[in-house]
Amino acid sequence: MRKIILLLFVFASTVVFAQKVNWMTMNEALEAQKQTPKKIFMDVYTVWCGPCKLLDKNTFSNKDVINYVNENFYAVKFNAEGTEEVSFEDFTYTNPNYQDGRKGRNATHFFADALKLRGYPSLVFFEEDGTLIQAIPGYKSVAQLEIYLKMIGNDDYKEVNTPESWQAYQENFKSTFKG
Repeated sequence: MRKIILLLFVFASTVVFAQKVNWMTMNEALEAQKQTPKKIFMDVYTVWCGPCKLLDKNTFSNKDVINYVNENFYAVKFNAEGTEEVSFEDFTYTNPNYQDGRKGRNATHFFADALKLRGYPSLVFFEEDGTLIQAIPGYKSVAQLEIYLKMIGNDDYKEVNTPESWQAYQENFKSTFKG
C-alpha cells in the first residue's frame, strides 16, 4: 500500500512540475490564429540576458501564469538575436548579421527592430488577427505580469488609454494569481 501511495505521489508531483507554457514560434502562432483566433503573447529574450532567465525561472514557472497564458494566448518565445525567419504582415524578417559562435551580444533580429523594442526581456501582445497591441519592456513578477495578461486578455486595454485610466485600473485590479 505504501508503494502505491508513493508512486501516486511521485506521479502527481511530476504532473504538477511538468506544467509549462506551451511556447511556439511566431510563424506557428500566426498560422494557428488562422484556424482558431486567439491573441499572441510573446516573450522576447536574448541568451545573455539575466532578467530574461529570471523571468523564465520565477514568472513563467508559476502555475497560474502557465494556465492563464495557455488558455488565453498563443505563447511565443522569440530570441531577439536569433536566426529564426519570421513572416509577418507580408514581410520576412531575418537576422543577416548574426555571427555563429559569438560570445555575448549578437546582431539584433530585424523583427525585434520592427517591434521597436527598448530592452530585454520585452513582452509583446498581438490581436487575434496578428496586429500589434503593445510591447512592455522589462522583467515582470507574477503579480506584475498578471495585470497585463488579464487587461489584454479581457480587452480591458481598449478602455485604458490615459495615465489616469491606467492608474484607476491598477487600483481597482483584483489579483487572483498566487506567487
